[in-house]
Amino acid sequence: MSTTLEINSIRQEFPVTKRMLYLDSAHQTPMATCVRQALSEFLAEGNEMAGPKPVWMRRVERAREDVAALLNASPSEIAFTKNTSEGLNIAANAVPLANGDTVLMLEGDHPNNAYAWLNLKRKGVQVRFVKVADDEIATAETFEPFIDARTKVISLSHVTFHAGQRHDIAGIGRLCAQKGIYLVVDVMQSVGVLPVDVRKLGVSVLAAGCHKGLLVPQGLGILYVKAGLDELQPAYLAMSSLANPPEDYIARPDDLAPRKDAGRFEFGNYNLPDLHALSSSIDLIRKTGVERIEAHVLELGDRLIAQIEKLDVRLVGPRTRASRAHIYVLDLPVAEWLDYFTQNQVRVSPERGGIRISFGLFNTSEDVDQVISLIQQRLSRGAHPSAASQVD
Repeated sequence: MSTTLEINSIRQEFPVTKRMLYLDSAHQTPMATCVRQALSEFLAEGNEMAGPKPVWMRRVERAREDVAALLNASPSEIAFTKNTSEGLNIAANAVPLANGDTVLMLEGDHPNNAYAWLNLKRKGVQVRFVKVADDEIATAETFEPFIDARTKVISLSHVTFHAGQRHDIAGIGRLCAQKGIYLVVDVMQSVGVLPVDVRKLGVSVLAAGCHKGLLVPQGLGILYVKAGLDELQPAYLAMSSLANPPEDYIARPDDLAPRKDAGRFEFGNYNLPDLHALSSSIDLIRKTGVERIEAHVLELGDRLIAQIEKLDVRLVGPRTRASRAHIYVLDLPVAEWLDYFTQNQVRVSPERGGIRISFGLFNTSEDVDQVISLIQQRLSRGAHPSAASQVD
């Protein structure tokens, strides 16, 4: 069993571990007991006190401070959204792009990042896709040959959902700073699992949902916008995004100036239940330690890789520790293997390269051994060891 975490106490926070072998945190994490308790407290307040909104709004600001501390940002650089896709679309519409400007992306990265920028083709913005193999990571050298005078943005995931590559965002960030290019990063698969330090990474804008590594239900996202990028302007406007919202709730056509901080990208009501729960989940992450969570999932990955090698099952993504995180795609044909895992109470995801196993802070070395045992049993009965052999 891993010694990097107090695994028994952590598993008590996740009752799902008593019901199934959960290896699907890259899809969504199961709800922790502390998160459920926070949501229950919020609902009780709404039910019994009709909603103490001033109290709730103070908690919003506490959650903002918690997120900022987790990212090594200032609270004024944090806005709340619905999900990663909304954050990326906010970024795509905020960056001042003109006809003929170019955005560089990775081919095969999450489609919702691509669509946010492809939607700007109607304005004459060009999107160029750069190829990286599933077992390789993107670096500054990956993008540099494609940069020219019209390149304004590089946008990519920190950790990919489909093969688990951990790209060299810090190196790409240094390149962007040298070239005067905006760096927009999707950290959906890394925040809460790996250290995400916006200062060290050198990102301009960062977006994520909160239902994976941040452990809260769907419907809440976080957005980081680097201070000083005042030229990034919101596509939508509401009272909450104004520098001088009218106290009498009568719109002032002559005063539309947005806020200077990241709050200019917020509009409408907050997802108050999830924000209440977010502080509880970040507290759990902070007490556990993100660096220790990272070490733990990498250790589980080491064990998984060593054992699939003995079974001649190919890993689709990268093998070296510096290039991976908690996501491991096994070259097993989905049509044959997904139902098998489901029937044996194992939660995994189908992925373009095979079966995706993704670890959370609650998983153990015994979990790895259990899924390896199931794979071994089916292979011994003559199942296809890889998608490639099935095609042949």
